[in-house]
Amino acid sequence: MAQTPSNMIALGTKAPDFNLPATNFNEKYTFEKIKGDKGSLVIFMCNHCPFVLHVIDEIVMIANDYRVQGIGIVAISSNDIVNYPQDAPDKMADFALEQKIDFPYLYDETQEVAKAYDAACTPDFFLFDSQDRLVYRGQLDDSRPANAIPVSGSDLRNAIDAVVYNRKINPDQKPSIGCNIKWK
Repeated sequence: MAQTPSNMIALGTKAPDFNLPATNFNEKYTFEKIKGDKGSLVIFMCNHCPFVLHVIDEIVMIANDYRVQGIGIVAISSNDIVNYPQDAPDKMADFALEQKIDFPYLYDETQEVAKAYDAACTPDFFLFDSQDRLVYRGQLDDSRPANAIPVSGSDLRNAIDAVVYNRKINPDQKPSIGCNIKWK
């Protein structure tokens, strides 16, 4: 399995907007619509990546833990569905149901949103503050599918806690590692 790291775009980058259909809800979402009072988490992921499958339970727990604290959460799949039909919108809806994902899971058919975020892998995490400025981009934690480190979500949870409680976030952040986005 290929291991692709995050591109680690500059902290302070303004959140790119989007207008994408949700596969698990019958509506479109913009950044403004998913935005939380305290901050927003944009996750690039897909259905079949072993790195995503390894951490999906923790992603769902993080969403459940932090939405009530003012963090807006959205997941986006930008994979090419011609060559990777398992990531098609109908399969995304099934995956969301199976995994109990009750935040919007959006489909980026043109891949323009992934390019705007400079997303590179799945999962790829982008945390923005209440001013829509990037404060964290990096890994969920040190766990990987084959390294026997338990999934904790510690790196991302620490960053979200800092946003929620208005604390400084360490700018020394480790990139996420995952499958590359399947570009057309």
